[in-house]
Amino acid sequence: MHFLNAVLGAELSEPIVSLVIINPYNDKEFLDDKLTIVDVKANDQSGRIYQIEVQLAYYSDLPARMVYTWGDIYCKQLKSGNDFSNLKPTYSIWLMGKNAIKDDDKYVHAYKLRDETGKLLTDHGGIWLLELEKFSAVHVENEQERWLQFFKTGNSLNDEQELPEWMNTQEMRQAMGTLRQFSEKDKNYFAYQARQNYLRQQMSVYGELDATKLREQQVIAERDAIAAERDSVTLREQQALAERDAAAVEIERLKALLAQK
Repeated sequence: MHFLNAVLGAELSEPIVSLVIINPYNDKEFLDDKLTIVDVKANDQSGRIYQIEVQLAYYSDLPARMVYTWGDIYCKQLKSGNDFSNLKPTYSIWLMGKNAIKDDDKYVHAYKLRDETGKLLTDHGGIWLLELEKFSAVHVENEQERWLQFFKTGNSLNDEQELPEWMNTQEMRQAMGTLRQFSEKDKNYFAYQARQNYLRQQMSVYGELDATKLREQQVIAERDAIAAERDSVTLREQQALAERDAAAVEIERLKALLAQK
């Protein structure tokens, strides 16, 4: 909540005072729809929607993915029978590990629906890019810079090191405490990762076993089908032989009848 207010404070008609984390899956309406999944999705007290993504790498199709995901979240608000007045602003924030915009030094980019003069078509949110590679602050001047500094350098702080002055706030201490719980220097982190890797390996082994069993079942089914077809052919051959013998008997009967006449 503090992070969102720091990034979007100037854009919001009222500050965020309550926040609820919601399902990160954007459900499909039709079988051929694309299922999108986001890192964090939340609603505030006014029903506004927030998407937060951490993106370490940049690739050519990423802008299209950004627009698609924002549009998917925005339009999925309407249920059957709802009118457009039910739509709430949707804000998409992307924390970029690599630069997306190469031709300027700005580290914050806000994309909204506006015309060539800057006049907004609607104030229903938009897409924000925060490019951490470009961000550099000798002195932290505001809460937005404080959060960007945390995301860029927080992981370099260790347990023995005294926190810098810019982190001497309640929110930063809480954020740093959370980060330390998952620090690569923490034994619990390694135990957690080892457990996750073990579970992944188990799932992989079970998956391979299931695939092997399925292939065996397919082989058995094919073998049974071949045997059934072979039995069917044998039965048809026996029926043909019986019909031939019956026909021969009938021919002999007709010959004898003709001979008598």
